[in-house]
Amino acid sequence: MFSGIIETMGQIIRAERSPNALILDVQTGLRDIGEGESIALNGVCLTAIASSVEGEVRFFVSSETLERTSLGQLDVGKRVNLERAVTPLTRLSGHIVQGHVDGVAQFVACTEVGEARRVEFAVPHHLRRYMVEKGSIALDGISLTINEIHNNVQCVKTPVKHTTHDDVCITLMIIPYTWEHTTLGGLCLGDKVNVEVDIIAKYVEAQCHYK
Repeated sequence: MFSGIIETMGQIIRAERSPNALILDVQTGLRDIGEGESIALNGVCLTAIASSVEGEVRFFVSSETLERTSLGQLDVGKRVNLERAVTPLTRLSGHIVQGHVDGVAQFVACTEVGEARRVEFAVPHHLRRYMVEKGSIALDGISLTINEIHNNVQCVKTPVKHTTHDDVCITLMIIPYTWEHTTLGGLCLGDKVNVEVDIIAKYVEAQCHYK
């Protein structure tokens, strides 16, 4: 389990692709990661299958994960968000994040508001029922607060044209620290990010449907 508070940014130093898998070597800068440890990489819970004292960690990404996340777009030189699993003594500064991706969103707009930035993402419509204004969402593993929700992305003026008609547009306000210390600051319009909605909302839905 994770909290959505990014510990550090790593860099891809090797990406070996096969028809059904991807092996990533990441320079994490973290020298105490052990083999078998769970790490959230851009919000995806992965297992460290090898590590070195220099902080290089190897991950195996299965075909299932490649189909459901944006990790297949990663290549050498790309920066990634990293978070180690929480401990019983960890402060939950973000929210409960599992590292199990629910869908992929698209970065569609960014506007400077003073020193902060107002950003917008197009999220698949089937995730709308799990999102509320001022509620939590994890984008590429970052715990963020939803400021606004527009049920039709076409209602929002965006230069990105290849979103679908049914996408939901969410608006978030990003403070300078988060912009500078996560991969958000390196996104370009049209880039895709991993989405994990609030697990509590999914449990509530299951209880209502399966009493």
